[in-house]
Amino acid sequence: MKRIVLLDILRGFAIIGTLGTNIWIFAYLGDLNLVFGNALEPWWGSGDRLLQTVMLLLVNGKFLGMLTLLFGAGMELKHQKAFRDGFRWPGVYIWSCALLLLDGLLHYIFVMEYDVLMSYAITGMIVSMIIHRSRRFILIMMGIAGSIHVIGVTGITALLAFESGSTLNGMDTITQLYASGTWWEQVIFRLNNFVFFRAESIAIIPLNIFLFLLGALLMRTGLFSNDESGRLKRKKLMIAGLAAGIPLNLLLLIPGGIMDIWVRYISAPVLTLGYLGIIAYGLEKGLFSRLFKRFGEIGKMALSCYILQNIMASVLFYGWGLGVGGHPSSLFILLSWLGICLLLMLFSHFWLRKYPLGPVEWLWRKFSISPASRRTSQDTSI
Repeated sequence: MKRIVLLDILRGFAIIGTLGTNIWIFAYLGDLNLVFGNALEPWWGSGDRLLQTVMLLLVNGKFLGMLTLLFGAGMELKHQKAFRDGFRWPGVYIWSCALLLLDGLLHYIFVMEYDVLMSYAITGMIVSMIIHRSRRFILIMMGIAGSIHVIGVTGITALLAFESGSTLNGMDTITQLYASGTWWEQVIFRLNNFVFFRAESIAIIPLNIFLFLLGALLMRTGLFSNDESGRLKRKKLMIAGLAAGIPLNLLLLIPGGIMDIWVRYISAPVLTLGYLGIIAYGLEKGLFSRLFKRFGEIGKMALSCYILQNIMASVLFYGWGLGVGGHPSSLFILLSWLGICLLLMLFSHFWLRKYPLGPVEWLWRKFSISPASRRTSQDTSI
């Protein structure tokens, strides 16, 4: 199957964008009080805090939503391929999800406690049982999953409103460990606190299900196709996503961080649709063509770049590495993000000049053929 260039570019933006959120967690050594729901200092309190707020307003949750939606679009491509080739669905896709679960577990243990791959793996197993059903059934499942998610997030937001000014406990222990602890001590800490750190991965499964299924439906409607119909659909999606998403995301500016969770998990995915349309429009108009090619190369090596960017951020900020984490300026964090982005572009560009697949993608291809069937190897890009 011929690769869809737009999907690779969108995937590249999504990978870089998720780092734009996660790098604050690395920089502040895991202290979520300084990253999300910061009641310690209002966003207008200083230029440093203002820059952080603007950056999170642009990236927080938006590109994670894009990555989630693209997983669903990718699943639909695999579903279509299985149908064309006469294979039973979900078949080998369950094996791919099992590999992703293992990959996410290793990434959680050895690299980062807020890994999203395990959640995607579980979601993939669930959605693979839904995606081959009728459109009506899919829409019903989306309605159920979306309702559960909105009710849950709204309830948590209401509780935060009643406890305005409260902060998360236990952050001092985490920051001290990441400031002076060894890499192995951090590994043990993640294992000992597995349930605590994996709670978010379970909580976002309803949202993941909704976005996976939305991505699959958008693929079916031809939204990603390179024709006039696809361009018209993307334009309408861009207008709707920006019109609804921008005002919803401005709720982040409410003092005390009361709406931060609501914005990250409800407002952000709406604006994701607008971002998707903007990026597609830039590609169609030939804007920043070389830059878009670099993002497309990252998208082809998405899994490798996702893992690598978190490793580089760990080395830069944690005590066992260069140890610059703690309370660096927002400008330094922003420049660090841009520096890692540049390194990822160079890495993916020169790697793909010599090899057709990224290193993790190559391993994935080697192991993604189910032990039960050697005939059903499929495209393994996320």
